[in-house]
Amino acid sequence: MSEVEFGSAAVYRILKKAGADRVSDDAVEEFKSSLDDIGVRIGRQAVELAIHAGRKTVKAADVKLAMKNFLE
Repeated sequence: MSEVEFGSAAVYRILKKAGADRVSDDAVEEFKSSLDDIGVRIGRQAVELAIHAGRKTVKAADVKLAMKNFLE
């Protein structure tokens, strides 16, 4: 996979919002990697949906549908 694009502080805040009292550095790095992987998979599907609709532009509806499909 490519370089992870998420900042450590943002990931730390997400884990804290999820209820963590403390978060290790290696947990932050693993979470960043997971978010990157999930984001790319959803993004690819959103692009496929846009192309299928005859568009070059990915719209919010494409992302929402890709996310829904990912969670099923």
